[in-house]
Amino acid sequence: MASLLQRRRLPRDTWWAYLFLSPVLFGAFIFVLAPAIATLFISFTEWQMGSAPSWIGVENYRKEFNEPLFWQALRNTAYYTVGIIPLNMAVSLLLALALNAPIRYRVFYRTAFFMPVVTSVVAVALVWSWLYNPDFGVINLLLAKIGIQGPGWLTSQQWAMPSVIIMSVWHGMGYNMVIFLAGLQGIPVHLYEAAKIDGANWWSEFRHITLPMLSPTTFFILIISIIGSFQVFGQIYMMTRGGPANATHVLVLRIFNLAFRFFHMGQAAALAWVLFVIIMAVTLIQFRYSRWVHYE
Repeated sequence: MASLLQRRRLPRDTWWAYLFLSPVLFGAFIFVLAPAIATLFISFTEWQMGSAPSWIGVENYRKEFNEPLFWQALRNTAYYTVGIIPLNMAVSLLLALALNAPIRYRVFYRTAFFMPVVTSVVAVALVWSWLYNPDFGVINLLLAKIGIQGPGWLTSQQWAMPSVIIMSVWHGMGYNMVIFLAGLQGIPVHLYEAAKIDGANWWSEFRHITLPMLSPTTFFILIISIIGSFQVFGQIYMMTRGGPANATHVLVLRIFNLAFRFFHMGQAAALAWVLFVIIMAVTLIQFRYSRWVHYE
């Protein structure tokens, strides 16, 4: 009996670990878990902040699913996701491959490409809004010099979302580039040496060594990129406010408008949980069909 109690007694280092982790765990509970539970309750109520919440069951969910703007926001979010993920991952991988090579000023280039990531999305969105300006924007001025009339990038329903996607790729590619670089540097060098002895060219090495060995890194980037794209908000809010004609109205912008413009807190909370379920479902599907990921 004494030996059993001794085995169950936690080591002294474990108690110290819990002690140092307690502020983080307490903060996570107060600022993450508790608010999430509160929003679940709020989603079943009618609450406009000026009065006490009243229970209405699933009415907020029913109202949202019957709202055409919700479905348009969902389509726009899917459009943004499908547009940015392949482009961002491809550009990030190409940059990582280039900056993994022994070139001069490699550290400078890595830093330069990563700088937009640590820049405020508000500042980046403002700069790109000026670049996209149809009257004095640099992009249209450069296009005019080669005889091309530039479109109204952020004022056209056709070009507004692609414009936001291009800006988002520029802003976020450095983050994925760094992760790809870490994955590339973790590939054993002897695999490439053996391939060169067998006469493999660059494309064969990339196809049969780099891509398979990089698949866990690619899978991780794919997961976090899709989660992030479903939560896009800052650049949309600063550049288009969801326009023109709701062409860039996304789910998180709708949540923001419901909560802080119209003060429909219950409906906003319901939509937030709908977004959570969508992201969770998409993530689980990716794990379900991750057979292409190869681990050593």
